Amino acid sequence: MKSYLAAAVQMTSVPDLEKNLVQAEELIELAVRQGAELVTLPENFSYLGREEDKIAQAAAIASKSEKFLRTVAQRFQVTILGGGFPVPVDDRKVYNTALLIGPSGEELACYQKVHLFDVNLPDGNTYHESSTVQAGTQLPVVYPSTELGHLGLSICYDVRFPELYRHLAYKGADVMFIPAAFTAYTGKDHWQILLQARAIENTCYILAPAQTGKHYALRQSHGHAMVIDPWGVILADAGDRPGVAIAEINPVRLEQVRRQMPSLQHRVFV
Repeated sequence: MKSYLAAAVQMTSVPDLEKNLVQAEELIELAVRQGAELVTLPENFSYLGREEDKIAQAAAIASKSEKFLRTVAQRFQVTILGGGFPVPVDDRKVYNTALLIGPSGEELACYQKVHLFDVNLPDGNTYHESSTVQAGTQLPVVYPSTELGHLGLSICYDVRFPELYRHLAYKGADVMFIPAAFTAYTGKDHWQILLQARAIENTCYILAPAQTGKHYALRQSHGHAMVIDPWGVILADAGDRPGVAIAEINPVRLEQVRRQMPSLQHRVFV
């Protein structure tokens, strides 16, 4: 593993596939121009609209999203995470799928979101992800990159389930991806502290690309895409506008923190 720059992209995706892909490409190019070798896109990067519209267009969204990720990875010669897009199961359900693509356009890892966001919030908004999304059944994988470190996948609501990240740590993760479309209501209180907790307890870097702003009707996301180091220090924060959070992933820092705080070695109930 070498020292390198990684980027967490922040978008305001809307119910328009082509418009979102244009926005994503512009932000990927911005990150690459600043030296990023690993670029991560948020959950719903290619489409964020009403559930029934997502289902109706799911096949096209899935096909164009995957083609886009392969094309831009090859064009910019970087590793890219597509943090979540719908892949059809049947005509009623999709998998919320994260895809990691290498610089040659090859698939490195794939994860289907396990924890689905079925929540009634005090602000009056109700979310029922399971109405259109089929929960994945497999724990996320850790992709062992010799240059970028061991990379662990997850998606959004997973962040509230620490056992998933402890699994990634057990599998040797150095960097954990938490791409999200975190609601504005929950994000203001929970987003940052959850990300820092996952970094601290697993002594890992966290890359958390995010959605921000208003997408349609009442749907609004918190923003604040972040890169966090293994001590829980926020290295970069994209704020509340579309943009990019970029910071160094440093194996020396990783080893230093794990030596000073060897909590992963002290686990009793494994």
